[in-house]
Formats: sequence, structure tokens, C-alpha cells
Amino acid sequence: MSTMETIAIKVTPEAARAFRAASDAERRKMELLLSLRLLDVADSDLSLEEIMRSISKSAQAHGLTEKKLKEILKEN
Repeated sequence: MSTMETIAIKVTPEAARAFRAASDAERRKMELLLSLRLLDVADSDLSLEEIMRSISKSAQAHGLTEKKLKEILKEN
């Protein structure tokens, strides 16, 4: 992955703060990890529902509550 493109995606305020607070080297690692994860999802044989369920479980494991999710959705 020598060539990279810039895209705009919405993330939680916590994710944005973590990205901004990271060093340049850490940001590059985060960008590469996100790029790989997006490709995984796009190339998956899983249904969108299964992918969303997996993402939901991961988000809950990282502290995203239903209340926080509703607040995020209200902002948009």
C-alpha cells in the first residue's frame, strides 16, 4: 500500500480525539489498520447484518453504550 487516498468518514468524538492525539507514526498505523479493515468488510462473504452484529459487539466491548449511540445519532 504505497499510494494512499484521503476520504472523509464520521467517527465518534472519542475516536477523533484519539486520532488527533496520536503521533504521526501512530496515525499512519491507524490509517493503515482502518484501510485494511475497510477492505475486509468490503470483501467479506458475511451478510451486512452479520458484519454489523460483529461491529456492535466490538463497540460494546470498547464501552459504546446504547445511550452513547443515541447521542451520536442525534448529532447527525
